[in-house]
Amino acid sequence: MGNKTLAIIKPDAVKRNNIGQIIAMITEAGFKIKGLRMTRLSKESAMKFYEVHKERPFYGELVEFMTSGNCVPIALEKENAVAEFRKLIGATDPAQAEEGTIRKKYAASKAENAVHGSDSDENASIEIAHFFAGESLL
Repeated sequence: MGNKTLAIIKPDAVKRNNIGQIIAMITEAGFKIKGLRMTRLSKESAMKFYEVHKERPFYGELVEFMTSGNCVPIALEKENAVAEFRKLIGATDPAQAEEGTIRKKYAASKAENAVHGSDSDENASIEIAHFFAGESLL
């Protein structure tokens, strides 16, 4: 169990001005922010980031969505970070997410689900490096 994970506040949540509320939920859940920035993904960057889904039918739509506006990648730290953050964000489909989760509160749909969370310790390391390569995290 690692102690780092990557969160991304996705373009839909940025457009709806939910950045502050989502960050508040993250820090209130005991996560420490080790790196944070606002950026707009290029098509190439989004394609590389979501390469694991390349063969899936939703890949093109996911890349298009993630390049549609600004997003906020955040490197987080907490014991058992990946599992703890995935519990905090809730199910991909907000209709199935538990009350009090980020997606239940801020996601509009399964496609526009407000946040990304790493799904494994290995992917957390890769994903953090995608956004914070060569930077020293706090």
